[in-house]
Amino acid sequence: MWIVCIGGGPAGLYFALLTKKANPTYRVTVLERNRPNDTFGWGVVFSDQTLGNMQKADQQTHDQILNSFNHWDNIDVHFKGRTITSGGHGFCGIGRQRMLNILQDRCQELDVELCFQSEVTDESVYADADLIIASDGANSAIRRKYAEHFQPEIDKRVCKYVWLGTHQKFDAFTFAFEETEWGWFQAHAYQFDEDTSTFIVETPEENWLAAGLDKMDVDQTVAFCEKLFGKYLGGHSLMSNAKHLKSPWINFLRITNQHWTYKNMVLMGDAAHTAHFSIGSGTKLALEDAIALARTMQQHKDVPGALAAYEAERRVEVLKIQNAARNSTDWFENVDRYTGMQAEQFAYSLLTRSQRISHENLRLRDKNYVAGMESWIAEQSGLPAKPIPPMFTPFSLRGVTLNNRVVVSPMAMYSCVDGTPDDFYLVHLGSRAHGGAGLVFTEMTCVSADARISPGCAGMYKPEHKTAWKRIVDYVHTRTQAKIAMQLGHAGPKGSTQLGWQEDGEPLPDGNWPLIAPSDLPYTPHHQTPRQMTHEDMQRVKADFVRAAEWAAECGFDWLELHCAHGYLLSAFISPLTNQRDDEYGGSLENRCRYPLEVFSAIRAVWPADKPMSVRISAHDWAEGGNTADDAVEIAKLFKAAGVDLMDVSSGQTTAKARPIYGRMYQTPFADRIRNEIGIATMAVGAIFEPDHVNSIIAAGRADLCALARPHLADPYWTLHAAAQLDYNDMQWPDPYLRGKEQLERNLAKAAALQAAPPTSPEEAP
Repeated sequence: MWIVCIGGGPAGLYFALLTKKANPTYRVTVLERNRPNDTFGWGVVFSDQTLGNMQKADQQTHDQILNSFNHWDNIDVHFKGRTITSGGHGFCGIGRQRMLNILQDRCQELDVELCFQSEVTDESVYADADLIIASDGANSAIRRKYAEHFQPEIDKRVCKYVWLGTHQKFDAFTFAFEETEWGWFQAHAYQFDEDTSTFIVETPEENWLAAGLDKMDVDQTVAFCEKLFGKYLGGHSLMSNAKHLKSPWINFLRITNQHWTYKNMVLMGDAAHTAHFSIGSGTKLALEDAIALARTMQQHKDVPGALAAYEAERRVEVLKIQNAARNSTDWFENVDRYTGMQAEQFAYSLLTRSQRISHENLRLRDKNYVAGMESWIAEQSGLPAKPIPPMFTPFSLRGVTLNNRVVVSPMAMYSCVDGTPDDFYLVHLGSRAHGGAGLVFTEMTCVSADARISPGCAGMYKPEHKTAWKRIVDYVHTRTQAKIAMQLGHAGPKGSTQLGWQEDGEPLPDGNWPLIAPSDLPYTPHHQTPRQMTHEDMQRVKADFVRAAEWAAECGFDWLELHCAHGYLLSAFISPLTNQRDDEYGGSLENRCRYPLEVFSAIRAVWPADKPMSVRISAHDWAEGGNTADDAVEIAKLFKAAGVDLMDVSSGQTTAKARPIYGRMYQTPFADRIRNEIGIATMAVGAIFEPDHVNSIIAAGRADLCALARPHLADPYWTLHAAAQLDYNDMQWPDPYLRGKEQLERNLAKAAALQAAPPTSPEEAP
């Protein structure tokens, strides 16, 4: 077999040596356009995990690289004159040129054909090759030539960065942030050999332009960066190896491809994908690509089978990295969003920015750092300065204080008769209040009979509703420490459907009621077509909301929320996909928000001044032409100006065409952005299901509260169980349940001891 690797970077070289080692009879050729000692980078970074993968793949290469590594555990964050240090991170740095030389030498030992200064513009010259690997970097000529087959997407990011070097030695991976008259600049620095460090300077392009860096050559750029970050350089200068360029500044390109293979060609490394340097080196991905492709070539007798297996395996792993990198990239592109934080929270936000490193993961790395951070958060919330899981710190708005940051999210139960909650709701909401959550929400409670999603939905439009709700509120207040909130809403175009466990979203078989909406657009072709609301309709519905809010106050609810999300009536006004009016309530975003704001102001006027109000929004329509995260910020600004205390930040469900990008805590970045850009409390919701998620979100300041829905359906006592799991003993349990608490804590302690103890005999090994 003849294999041709176009591109002699880390991916091509490593694949070549692994394949030649496994199959000495194969002919493996590497074509590289540069000379052997040409490189335009400085040092690259690997995690200990990547190094372990390399050890399994080829011990000899691993040992040579390991001997050239500079290893460190700490991360230093320099911000506003403070240095915050976190340990246990396990990074390795090596000079890019040194690594290439090791891989080149190993290839030569194994008789790989290395052809330098070989620019490949037409791969058909190698038509006899059984496999052609395009490992020719982010600007891959092969990918460009066959773009219609690979279908690349290249996203040019908004920051400019420059890759420099220095002889200053750094004992830790160093992040340094400096404020200038043009905005914030940051440096990423790490030592990669005995006397040299990489020093990357990054800033949003608007800052770069304002500083005049677009007019500076390489020497002027170096001088600018030396002056800005001089206090970290210890008298050393910065160096550039890009003297041949007019400007050394570049924008990061996030590259994805719909397909990685075409005929006998395959993309590898940066040609196939890139991930922002802030979560580690792209070299890590390239080497792991090489390991996977070399392995699948051994496992499959035919090239097509090997390539398919390689792509299937790597695509999943790369997607995980790229999703984390997207979060990290966004953080660094918006550093000014977080600069109002104190240094402790700023550093924690940085460390957990990708959502791959969590609170408990940090604890495993550096328990003293996490204990200090927990003590700081406790002190900020008015508690004694001692380590307390962030989720168990109190939170206050207006005159209401929650014991902790866990919220039972509104969840439709479809179990009312003509809107009246019965004993099921007393047990359902009461048990979750006993379960330890700081705040328990009712489901979306409808302000009129024709405002319901289904015949089983809860209401607040008949006197008997008020009586039934007061019974539940009184129980929660009398028998638990939880606060209870009512969410008010109107189904609008999504109304008159079957119960959730029937044909969800489908119209009723009979007895449907007429629907109203901002525009006469059905939610799906199966839904009824609603009637476009008149101004008289708007006044009637607003009056329904006001009456429901007055009754909620009479019932003694602690908190009121207005539902403006998920495609229901008020949400349908906000989204351009569902609001096509041509009056003052349609068109611009401000106009589309006009009616929801009128409803909010009307109910705020009758809701007690010492009790908070929140608004739930869909921060992203996840559909072409719909609202985006940028729009969500503007929507939140309008509600903040109207007097909203907290934004409950969800997304999607505004159109059946929505295509969300799901994942752990996938909606949290929207809450993070709204909270930290406009300065309003937020509640995060969506795929938050572990105590670790909640602690990470609260500690990083991404949200002030975390709402959990499905976890509370499975476990009404989720919060109490989380306290036991985290060995937090100050969580108050109901007195009748204390024996269960003791048993649970003993069981958890026993399970932890068994997990920590090594097996004593082969039979005990897993």
